[in-house]
Amino acid sequence: MAKVLQLWRDNRSIIVFLSLMFVFRSAVADWNDVPTGSMQPTIAIGDRILVNKMAYDLRLPFTTTSLIKRADPERGDIVIFASKAADNRLVKRVVGVPGDIVAMRHNVLTINGEQLAYSEYQPAAHSTADAATELADGSVLLTEQLDNVAHTVKLAAVNSGHNSFNAVKVPAGHYLVLGDNRDNSADSRVIGFVPRQEIIGRASKVLFSLDYDNYFLPRSERFLAAL
Repeated sequence: MAKVLQLWRDNRSIIVFLSLMFVFRSAVADWNDVPTGSMQPTIAIGDRILVNKMAYDLRLPFTTTSLIKRADPERGDIVIFASKAADNRLVKRVVGVPGDIVAMRHNVLTINGEQLAYSEYQPAAHSTADAATELADGSVLLTEQLDNVAHTVKLAAVNSGHNSFNAVKVPAGHYLVLGDNRDNSADSRVIGFVPRQEIIGRASKVLFSLDYDNYFLPRSERFLAAL
């Protein structure tokens, strides 16, 4: 016991700091590595995205227990969730909320009987070379208007086989999510609806980014980029 007390006295500051950091990352905010391209071009492979874990719930640290419900995910939100169906933590965009009737026909979404608007993608002045690379593989980039959220979706040059589905109603307490890389994403078309309790938080910013294809060098132009 004396050794434990001595260890505490000698390392009290670092122990308190580490404990608070772990609590903060568990219940307040964290970062999430993105190793796949299912959300391209919005999120690039190698991005570390900031996860706001208090966006929807105030949770008991180190658990999934919600102490206070703050809000519900909305259409257009980029959410991080611990999927039991996929046995993995995933990042996708909310397309359908409870009660919505959603259908897709050749990558064109219809929600509650209204077809979403699509327009030609216009790269911003600060866009990186990533966008040009996406187009070089024969894919098409379009801007999709999802409620008040305009974002870019990537459509493959070759039919993936799951670019259409019949109208489905999102059940209570669940969400329909899709990747922005529409023909290369294991989303609700594969894993089904996402239960509300699996959603960990919301992402709206890239903290930093590493280029996996260039010796993991940092992509400084993506640091603190909005999603």
